[in-house]
Amino acid sequence: MSKRVLIVDDEPNIVISLEFLLKRAGLEVLIARDGEAGLAEIQSAQPDLVILDVMMPKLDGFAVLQRVRSDPAVKSTPVLMLTARGRDADQKKGLVLGANAYLSKPFSTSELIETVQELLR
Repeated sequence: MSKRVLIVDDEPNIVISLEFLLKRAGLEVLIARDGEAGLAEIQSAQPDLVILDVMMPKLDGFAVLQRVRSDPAVKSTPVLMLTARGRDADQKKGLVLGANAYLSKPFSTSELIETVQELLR
């Protein structure tokens, strides 16, 4: 049974690229296009990994992460922040809030797949 990865991102080109890369790596891919939908999908589907953008409509990635970490049912779900917000302060905030890893866009596809595989172990 393949692992399920939820992509929570509102940028269609990023979603298409990520979906292609993850499916090629043998993973099942779920997609949510804003923070509220992402949070709902995390709670209902309980994916093995969440790839989470920061800047999104309805609920930003930091707020989604906080809610995930405070929900006993899903708090141990690994979260990879993948965002254009690459400043040290943003990265530190993501990690302090409980992200397992933080990558900045544009990203290296090999680094992304390595990080995903590491988080799924």
